Amino acid sequence: MKTHQLLAVDLALTVLIAALWVGAGVVAGGLVEGQRRRGMLAVSLAGAAVTATAARIVVVAVLAGRGWWFVQEKVVLALPLLLVAVLVAAPTAGPALVAAARCGAQPSPFARSALLTTGYAGAAGIASTLVVGYPARATAVASIATILAVLAVITWLVVGRRGRPAAVGALAVVCVLVAAAPVAAAASGGEETQRHGSVSVTSLRTPAGSSGAVRRFELTARQQKVVLPSGRVVRAWTFGSLPGPALTATQGDLVEVMLRNADIDAGVSLHWHGYDVPNGEDGVAGVTQDAIMPGQSFTYRFRAEDAGTYWYHSHQQSADAVRRGLFGTLVVSRAAGAGVDLTVPVHTIDGAVLVGASDRLEHTTVAAGTPVRLRLVNTDQTPHRFSLGGVAFRVVAMDGRDISAPTEVSGEVLRVPAGGRYDLAFTMPNQQVGLAVESAPSSGLALQPQGVSASGVAYADAPVFDPLGYGSPGELPTTFDRDYTLVLDRQMRFVNGGFRYAYTVNGRVFPEVPPLTVRAGDLIRITVVNRGVETHPMHPHGHHVLVLSRDGRPPTGSPLWLDT
Repeated sequence: MKTHQLLAVDLALTVLIAALWVGAGVVAGGLVEGQRRRGMLAVSLAGAAVTATAARIVVVAVLAGRGWWFVQEKVVLALPLLLVAVLVAAPTAGPALVAAARCGAQPSPFARSALLTTGYAGAAGIASTLVVGYPARATAVASIATILAVLAVITWLVVGRRGRPAAVGALAVVCVLVAAAPVAAAASGGEETQRHGSVSVTSLRTPAGSSGAVRRFELTARQQKVVLPSGRVVRAWTFGSLPGPALTATQGDLVEVMLRNADIDAGVSLHWHGYDVPNGEDGVAGVTQDAIMPGQSFTYRFRAEDAGTYWYHSHQQSADAVRRGLFGTLVVSRAAGAGVDLTVPVHTIDGAVLVGASDRLEHTTVAAGTPVRLRLVNTDQTPHRFSLGGVAFRVVAMDGRDISAPTEVSGEVLRVPAGGRYDLAFTMPNQQVGLAVESAPSSGLALQPQGVSASGVAYADAPVFDPLGYGSPGELPTTFDRDYTLVLDRQMRFVNGGFRYAYTVNGRVFPEVPPLTVRAGDLIRITVVNRGVETHPMHPHGHHVLVLSRDGRPPTGSPLWLDT
């Protein structure tokens, strides 16, 4: 069973445990002297609660084998509270429930309170997962334990009819609110970000007098109605076309790109995804430059040192800007090569999946025997699966970096992650070669030799290509100057004045996520843990990263240098 499935089972068991214990307490509380059937129901509910509790312990033990990050708040908070409550309830409520089942004897108020309190302890497991998460800090543990203790006392007072109900209810509200305040504070952050000496961004730009053959481009961002090849019209934001103009350069060129904003009210900027440019050319609005507003322009300048397949996109409100169409490809070549070189970005806009620039199947003639390089670029925020039929191929590069000693691949599909690029190489056979995308049955790319009739292209499901075991292995580093862990999750947090389900990193939400503080020259290891059910692409600007392991398994193939 996959980790996210185990996490879902654990949460389901937590809800079930809370419901069963509370149900046993409610049934026992309504039991009238001599009602054996109701007593038997209470026993059944309590027995099922014990079984579910044991099952949860087993699930947590299995999860612990996947990593401490998946169970920390369960081991230090949820399970201890639940087990303590069960141990208190067992000697008091247990005999009372047995007596109720045998002769219909009514359980004492303390026994009923113990059952209900155990239900609250089970519900604390829900809070520990959805509110506290990883890491469970001492303040959160103390606060939830306090809330549970207060609720236990209030329940005993109410069940035992000690004190006036209105006064007890008011006391309950006040106590729970007071006790919950530290939980909210602990959950929503408050850690101050470390401040260091500042450096002017202008000092981190490419000098204006840099030498080299200059490749100049001009891009204008605008709102535009685009007529797709299918005839469908989409309202897009573009750099003049969808996708934007393909930018090409030769290794060593000096690239200059003038970006103008015609009418994008939110502003625009250009980020060179995966390309290691000086920080001042990186295009992160609000960090390395101001957003370019309508009527304004900005010129980016960088030397094309690294050959490979990359892409560019606006980084002002990037999730929205890229989705609407503000993207294009960037290819840097070592030199003019023989054969056919095709760059194929895949993008989803208003539900239409574009393969290249088309939402229809496109045909291209390629002579048999011609070397072909197919550059796949996933510009979406989720992974895409590709199948290439009609020929065996080699995966010669990933994220712009060459694969060592690639071998032929056939009968497998390629899962290209968000922002990722796969370069495929093959020799054109004397038959059609078809590129298909799993989520795009109407689009695709068909290559045909002269004289071979065109036919349709269909995605062929197959085992997924695993880059960890592909190519010739190399050495991996074993010592590091810095070591960080990023645990990605979703929890209830106070964000923008409201309590909502938010994305978290180590339990914090932006801007409270502490930075990874490093020095130039440090060798850094980062462990990324995904506790959620969604895909989270992580993209360190200005750096490629070497994959050391996936789920604890180190690569046995070519060193994998990725930027996403």
